[in-house]
Amino acid sequence: MKLRHVLLTVLLIFVLTGTALAEDTIKIGVYLPLTGRTAFGGQLELEGVQMAHKEVPEVLGKKVELIVVDNKTDKVEAANAVKRLVERDKVVAVIGTYGSSLAMSGGEVAEAAKIPMMGTSCTNPLVTQGKKYVFRACFIDPYQGAGAATYAIKNLGMKKAALLIDVSNDYCVGLGSFFKQSYKKLGGEIVSELKYNSGDQDFTAQLTEIISKKPDLLYIPADFAEGAIIMKQARELGAEFQIMGGDAMDNPEIVKIGGDAVEGFIHTTFPYDPSMTDMSPIASTFTENWKKLHPEKDPNVNAALGYDSYMLIINAIKTAGSAEPEAIRTALEKTTGFPGVTGNKTINATHDAESPVGIVQIKDGKKVFIGTVEPEM
Repeated sequence: MKLRHVLLTVLLIFVLTGTALAEDTIKIGVYLPLTGRTAFGGQLELEGVQMAHKEVPEVLGKKVELIVVDNKTDKVEAANAVKRLVERDKVVAVIGTYGSSLAMSGGEVAEAAKIPMMGTSCTNPLVTQGKKYVFRACFIDPYQGAGAATYAIKNLGMKKAALLIDVSNDYCVGLGSFFKQSYKKLGGEIVSELKYNSGDQDFTAQLTEIISKKPDLLYIPADFAEGAIIMKQARELGAEFQIMGGDAMDNPEIVKIGGDAVEGFIHTTFPYDPSMTDMSPIASTFTENWKKLHPEKDPNVNAALGYDSYMLIINAIKTAGSAEPEAIRTALEKTTGFPGVTGNKTINATHDAESPVGIVQIKDGKKVFIGTVEPEM
């Protein structure tokens, strides 16, 4: 009997201690593509989230626990990842994800569970459309596409463009469509619009036809790896037109893959790059701290967006004075002028962060931040 009483006492202490620890911990879920085709982006964003967590590991006097799940660059896995975070891990908020199609799948689960989700770099308008609980730390593709079109026509004077679109990627299709719409509205002419599928390696047929149309500009809203291959093959075929892309091309590996072929390439991005000459104080601090943690590589905008996403949720918890999901959601909706690495963040009526469109160009084998552009919508 005495042994039984001792065991029951030990069990009771364990349960009570565990409950106390749980009450002193705020769980935030992270679902990103850590394997699969877009793992490069997910890994960068995770490093940004983890850096922010290291700087701010507590809020409201409670420890913040990050629970990270790999969505494997798969729509079904993305939905399952959020379901696991919500149902099994009992998170109060979710961060993610790189890849608009993945964010749409995960966002549906978060919305149904009434758990706030902060998208990192998912720019398709459908991610937040009609959602009460889904937000994002970035601008949306209609704005980005208009920014690219505005820069091409107003700054570069390029009036004839061709498009090469990955039709199996929601991000590429959407961004290409928004660029086309704005480009034509500004008086530009689309002379060719050709397609390919994710994973393709040979683009010579499409590029040969595009070259025959003599455009001033080729717009490729591609992922960086395929975009670099397209540029290599275009230059091998003798193409001399300007090539432009979107934020998915913002990766330091692009020069390694594309070599000399990416020289002069221009892409839109979020307003942060370590080459910026007029950084905000928070961007400067982020860059310095990143280099201390990762001396072997420069930061990029995906890491910055991961960092900002975590800080936006922490700020919402502080503002609300509560880690209850509904309180976090309400505070996120009211976020105005929050100082982020990728610019001051104001969450608008559609739950998207308003910020300028950055322009980057590859010069002498390095990314150079040119400045920002105000899109003509």
